[in-house]
Amino acid sequence: MAEYIEGKRPVIEALRTSVPLERVLVADNLKRDGLVQDILRKAKAAGVPVETKRRADLDAKSERGSHQGVMAQAKPFAYAGLQDIIEISRRHADERNGSALVVLLDHITDAGNLGAIARSAEVVGAAGIVIPNKRSAHVTAATYKSSAGAIAHIAVAQVANVKQACERLKEDGFWVAGASEKAPDRIWDANLQGKMVLVMGSEGEGISRLTLETCDFLVSLPQVGQTASLNVAQSATACMYEWLRQNTPSDS
Repeated sequence: MAEYIEGKRPVIEALRTSVPLERVLVADNLKRDGLVQDILRKAKAAGVPVETKRRADLDAKSERGSHQGVMAQAKPFAYAGLQDIIEISRRHADERNGSALVVLLDHITDAGNLGAIARSAEVVGAAGIVIPNKRSAHVTAATYKSSAGAIAHIAVAQVANVKQACERLKEDGFWVAGASEKAPDRIWDANLQGKMVLVMGSEGEGISRLTLETCDFLVSLPQVGQTASLNVAQSATACMYEWLRQNTPSDS
């Protein structure tokens, strides 16, 4: 099913953050104000075709009724396969003294969190992200926005079975670390060197039982304040940077 971005400012934001777009739709009776002129300029610069449609056609496509006479149709995201991520991780390991990182998200449902995690994963040089193909956020325009466009520069694989994906990665030499606030061991006391899968659980329930069974060990972030915990995107970022720290050669 096609994803449509509705409204003048959301379409401008999609063009600004390089969301891959099939086309921009403009109502035939739309007043060409400054925002519309900006959309037309950005679409032309990005090579995105602009089509004039009857407003009734836009109404029929709109889910929220807030299109303001402008909609953009997003292109389907090109997901990688798990084997693609494995191949990327092998190259990383060859280039980085045996280290590689894969981030596995166990039924995280918020597209904004997915984007924020993708941004951090791309920054630390992860080989890719693995997500379930059901009961999970998928890559949308919101993901592009929250990732500041980084989602376009990192491989994301959808899998039918998270546990089987973990087992396949283990076969390729990965260790699997699950992040859990209930884990007794702090992350900086764990050995994260080499090829590592970092598993992050869902926003409400954490890592599922079946996925926990595949983890080689669990780690937690230390807490000294009153807040129960960080959100999943913040926690993932902290964990990824600890992996990066442990796998960055010392200058001394």
